Amino acid sequence: MLNPKLSKEELSCWSDWQQHQDPEAGEYLVEQYLPLVDYVIQRFMISLPKTVEKDDVRSYAYEGLLDALSKFDIERDLKFETYASWRIKGAIIDGLRHSDWLPRSVREKVKKIEKAYLLLEQQNSASVSDEEVSLYLGITKAELNKTVSEAALSTMISMDDEHFEERRTVKNHHVGSPERHLSDRMMKESLVRAIERLPEKEKITVSLCYFEEMKLTEIAEILGVSVSRVSQLHSKAMLRLHASILSVHDHY
Repeated sequence: MLNPKLSKEELSCWSDWQQHQDPEAGEYLVEQYLPLVDYVIQRFMISLPKTVEKDDVRSYAYEGLLDALSKFDIERDLKFETYASWRIKGAIIDGLRHSDWLPRSVREKVKKIEKAYLLLEQQNSASVSDEEVSLYLGITKAELNKTVSEAALSTMISMDDEHFEERRTVKNHHVGSPERHLSDRMMKESLVRAIERLPEKEKITVSLCYFEEMKLTEIAEILGVSVSRVSQLHSKAMLRLHASILSVHDHY
């Protein structure tokens, strides 16, 4: 059964491309979905430090699109945009991971900050301020903010690794086991609590970014702050949420 979500023209191109590798059909499909590449890149820009070249990210994303075009099953009841978005995101993350873009010194600082968030927020049962984290680590607030900004994408990649591991474990073991259900429930409950504990502006930033899918400039306008400040708020929220995931792993 052909995918009802595709137009007749798209179905014809898909057929010509997948059955005969027709170059004109391939070019048409690439052009058709290039805006999707731009969209995914734009979503990533909120977490990209200045050390990452946008051209590199675009190259990774383009490879992800080509991979999606070669593997998509048009007979599935699934929008190509949904499937391709995951492929493009995965290609970007893989590319950045293999490029070793984050210096080891920054990685070590990131781990210390995550441990500080984890320890202090467990002790207080509430979100902690920049001043508290800085004081605990013996660094200035400016040093904290700089490392947090550099670390945001590293946190995203780490979380993606853990989600991949979860999917691999589920695939290779008994999906319905009590242990798996308990682990999944603990993870979800921990993330819900972590989001609820986020400082107000960080919570709003996460909500507008991932649930409303707003641009940085739009979020900045709503909050009445600069775009760079929104990026910083997002980065801190990601570190706090990652710390909550680490907490679940430590207790499970």
